[in-house]
Amino acid sequence: MDSKQAPRVRTFLPASIIMMLTGWGGLYAILTNTTPTGGTRWAFFFVMILALTGTFLPGIAYLHRRFPSNPPPAPTVIVRQSLWVAVYFATLAWLQIGRVLTPALILLLAIGLVLIEWLLRMRERAMWRP
Repeated sequence: MDSKQAPRVRTFLPASIIMMLTGWGGLYAILTNTTPTGGTRWAFFFVMILALTGTFLPGIAYLHRRFPSNPPPAPTVIVRQSLWVAVYFATLAWLQIGRVLTPALILLLAIGLVLIEWLLRMRERAMWRP
């Protein structure tokens, strides 16, 4: 991999496909074959995060290739960012189950997660590498 560019989207496709198939298949199985008890709710959120991470992984990798940054992100950064998106949507689903989701809360959660990621990226840029 060239140290001046973000990783190629192609490098994330096998992991993305495996996560999508496992996640969306598990989500389908949970929604059609189970009742919403405690254990199946946790399984629902687990496979939802797995499915959404796999779904957003190629898109986030493409965005990093399309809009390069200095320094370019490591593959772990791209996976972390797709995981943030998945956790965000799973959190929205969890809040909707409790009927406490509001537009203001949607916006505040998004701002909070973007701020956390921005601070993490700023910390990575500030690290000295000889």
